[in-house]
Amino acid sequence: MADNETKKSEQPDDVHWYVIHTYSGYENKVKQNLEHRIESMDMRSEIFHVVVPTEEEIEIKNGQRRTVQKKVFPGYVLVQMRLTDDSWYVVRNTPGVTSFVGMGTKPTPLAEDEVKTILKQMEEEAPRVKVNYEIGQTVKITDGPFTDFEGVVDGIDEERGRVRVLVSFFGREAPVELDFLQVVRLVD
Repeated sequence: MADNETKKSEQPDDVHWYVIHTYSGYENKVKQNLEHRIESMDMRSEIFHVVVPTEEEIEIKNGQRRTVQKKVFPGYVLVQMRLTDDSWYVVRNTPGVTSFVGMGTKPTPLAEDEVKTILKQMEEEAPRVKVNYEIGQTVKITDGPFTDFEGVVDGIDEERGRVRVLVSFFGREAPVELDFLQVVRLVD
């Protein structure tokens, strides 16, 4: 048991997170390719984790809410590894990988606090609503007591998923607060 504890305490000294640059849009494919190479080339003792940093985003299309995984750093993948000539070779020669991020030819490890922040952000953050509206834009209300009214976006509350629309009725403009799903953008 003492040997295992000794190995665990030694691990942080030579195991770090590195950033690899990939072809844009190939992040998940690179992750899959690299994980396959780690298995087939028996590199589990050198390369530990491959992560594509993502966050959940709520998209509204055709009046439907759907959650999508949005890449936080498009074109980049994080790899936790012990940097040796062999592990460098395996990662560097994975299809879709263009380079390691670092100074000159030497990969630069990420600082531990940066890694913790990125991983924590991926785990904890509630999905963000992707806003398709801008202040001053004309929208049509599709739901609620003001259905089929047109108005102008006056305010956007991304955290609550709400939009304030100025609606004109009875000769006056009145602000109406609505859910993002209750309005559609009119093409100008």
